[in-house]
Amino acid sequence: LTIQKLRHENISLKRAKKLPYDEIIGHSPGIQAVKDRIEQAAQSDARVLITGENGTGKELVVRAIHFKSNRADKPLVEVNCAAIPDTLIESELFGHEKGAFTDAISSRRGRFEMANGGTLFLDEIGDMTLTAQAKVLRAIQEQKIERLGGEQTLSVDVRIIAATNKNLEAECRAGRFREDLFFRLNVIPIHIPPLRERTEDIPELLMHFLKSFGAEDIQLSSEAMNYITQQPWPGNVRELKNFAERLSILCEIDTIELDVVQNILGMVSNTSTGRLSSKGDTGTALDKQGLPAEILELDYNGAKDLFEKRYLEYKLSENGYIISRTAEVIGMYPSNLHAKIKKHGIRMER
Repeated sequence: LTIQKLRHENISLKRAKKLPYDEIIGHSPGIQAVKDRIEQAAQSDARVLITGENGTGKELVVRAIHFKSNRADKPLVEVNCAAIPDTLIESELFGHEKGAFTDAISSRRGRFEMANGGTLFLDEIGDMTLTAQAKVLRAIQEQKIERLGGEQTLSVDVRIIAATNKNLEAECRAGRFREDLFFRLNVIPIHIPPLRERTEDIPELLMHFLKSFGAEDIQLSSEAMNYITQQPWPGNVRELKNFAERLSILCEIDTIELDVVQNILGMVSNTSTGRLSSKGDTGTALDKQGLPAEILELDYNGAKDLFEKRYLEYKLSENGYIISRTAEVIGMYPSNLHAKIKKHGIRMER
């Protein structure tokens, strides 16, 4: 009995060590409620529906639940529902047999099979088509799937966690989301508040990100920090992290004053018109129309390619070099984004 207890405690300690709580920063009532709900969700295999705006950290909550649960040593498989065309979603989720369709040159496991015994994370499920929703509902109800073109029924033991930035109740009323699937998913609801509703967490988050970028020596004046906390942050925690990265790169002084923060925050909006603050000046010469001189020296195709490369580099960096997320943001299929990254020789940094 003692040995079994020690083994159980050892497993629990390993799970606790893997738990990404250190990435869920903050002590506001809103974020504390999220942490409490994570603890509750981790104690069962019930389905979870996570809601919140883009950039609030839904994927961190998924990881926290999974690694705290009794499925921690099993797979955590993610599917970005918004990035997969309707024609491919069935094959992606349930797999296919050789010859099931023209390009099916070999058999392939789907995400349900890959996640067997573990957790399947259906990200942006609010963007899934009604046809795909019906198939997912059936898989949830029966805990069985069939590969596309296959005749064998496969049993799967999968815990479903779904996430969306949409109001699914409103989507149900509008006929864009199945009400029966919504009820199946919404067993344990978790809502992550936007950053503007938990501004007291911003200083702690900002200092955490600065430390992660090796800029823990940077301090901000009270005026600068107050200004930062008063910003709307429509991109939420993800946007704040990008801001912290710019601070760590562009600032060579230990104490950041208000004017520096205003300049760096103004870089994003000003870049589109060709105006950069002196702190953020890239050294690129601009003509009177705000166009980089290097682009004007190229022919049309060369200018288009250069713009595309710079645009994709920026968007990839902004989204943590995650292909599925970047593709979703810019409205491109992940396969097409892969091809353009290869075409332009873009370095995928993390």
